[in-house]
Amino acid sequence: MTYTVGNYILDRLAELGVDKVFGVPGDFNLFFLDDVLAHEKLDWVGNANELNAGYAADGYARVKGLGALVTTYGVGELSAINATAGSYAENVPVIHIVGAPGLSAQNSHLRMHHTLGDGDFKHFMRMAAEVSAATAAIHPATAASDIDRVLRSAVIHRKPGYLMLPVDVSTMPATPPSEPLNVDVRISAPDIEQAFREAATEFLRGKKVTVLADIMVERLSAVDEVRNLVRDTSFPFASLMWGKAILDETEPNFAGIYVGGLSAEPTRKVVENAEALICAGVEFTDTTTGIYSHTIDFGRVINISAEDTSIAGRHFAPLIMSRSLEILREISLELALSGTDFTAPSDEVALPAIDDATLTQDALWKVLSSNLDAKNTVVVDMGTSFFGMATQKFPQDSRFIGMPLWGSIGYSIPALLGAAMADMDSRGVLMVGDGSAQLTIQEIGTIIREKINPVIFLINNDGYTIERSIHGVEAEYNDITTYDWSKIPAAFGGTDQNTVTLRATTVREFNEACRIARETRDKLIFVEVVTAPMDMPELLLNFGAQAAALNKKK
Repeated sequence: MTYTVGNYILDRLAELGVDKVFGVPGDFNLFFLDDVLAHEKLDWVGNANELNAGYAADGYARVKGLGALVTTYGVGELSAINATAGSYAENVPVIHIVGAPGLSAQNSHLRMHHTLGDGDFKHFMRMAAEVSAATAAIHPATAASDIDRVLRSAVIHRKPGYLMLPVDVSTMPATPPSEPLNVDVRISAPDIEQAFREAATEFLRGKKVTVLADIMVERLSAVDEVRNLVRDTSFPFASLMWGKAILDETEPNFAGIYVGGLSAEPTRKVVENAEALICAGVEFTDTTTGIYSHTIDFGRVINISAEDTSIAGRHFAPLIMSRSLEILREISLELALSGTDFTAPSDEVALPAIDDATLTQDALWKVLSSNLDAKNTVVVDMGTSFFGMATQKFPQDSRFIGMPLWGSIGYSIPALLGAAMADMDSRGVLMVGDGSAQLTIQEIGTIIREKINPVIFLINNDGYTIERSIHGVEAEYNDITTYDWSKIPAAFGGTDQNTVTLRATTVREFNEACRIARETRDKLIFVEVVTAPMDMPELLLNFGAQAAALNKKK
């Protein structure tokens, strides 16, 4: 059998750890999809639409390290570009492979279906370039080098990569890779490491230290190093909502979730009053800082970012994040530094009475978080779900996946599919509002078909509560069409053999639903959770007020 360009792409993906390929078939990618089905290390996961496929590949990549989706040219890829833009914004490497018209059609500038009818076949690749680390239109002579270049850039920069694969090129002969693709090119210069060590030693000497961690620690594979730092030094540590659960929130020196001025007071003080603050992979966004309400003196900060490390504004590069953290751990132990004084948040959460009282958001998130297991993968949509779960303490080894920077509603359902398929040993738990769910609810069909058996909590609060928190409490544009949610699982393939459908309007009903979910692992658990339209987590209430004030500024 002839080894082809399509085989080369798939072998490289498998080599980099990908074992699921998401997408939607179209006439320009069908030959390539034959190769996907025939590949011994890859499984095809067909999605309800291309946007969902992109979200699923994103969720998969957040767990696995790299994701892949396949769409057809034009109509398919443009449907997915919202998802790949989110992956770009949130530093998630996803390879988008687009089946395109053949080279002869392109060279003849034919007016073809799925095109703009002007004979220019590069319109959509130029669009994708804005949200990709690298792009390539694959040609036979340079196929291997272009494929390697795009994959390497995506992995190194933690951004999407785009491959435009003409239908005839995918079946052309190629030579298999002769050696593994080198994606480990982040380096530290020894002289820069030494300069940083000396400067950090003088900066930290005699100071009390706090550590603040965020999402880029995970993206740049430096989680072990920051965990070693806070464990071996006992420095108090906090994280932002974006990087929630990267560090072990059950540790005694966990100081909580930092949300700028909206933080719990002990958390705010231990971060903002630290004599020295080590920021590891921190990205200060409007959502995660309570609309820029953080008050941090950067003259007291060691900031470890993707590109370099700085001490009170003095930059050191090239210096990779993992080495910076290792050096800081060594210095802290050598100097016997102590952590910033703080009062650890209580582990005791006052659970609501389990009775027939109407379910409130406050009771909902407390009861739900108390039922989480180690190794749960928790996926939340933007809205009450994200803000309700962000401040709850998570078990060790659990995950938290949200999209606070890009903030595209509807993301969570397909992302749950991808994340769960990336780690079948970790049960997925999804929280999604009714408004968000209406965008991508059809992906429940794929979840049922793939038998990943997550727990889905559908928050029925009659509309866009996060938007109501900002403006238009009773405005018609924040209303949504009323669905009969109890019938949704059955409409997408749910049966008594594979699905349990529940509804909770009281604390007792919700607690019972959580019990059933814990004890029933071999079925999808779909729980419609009913709360009042303007009932929301306190953090969201405060965030909405801040956002409204920002929007009104001239």
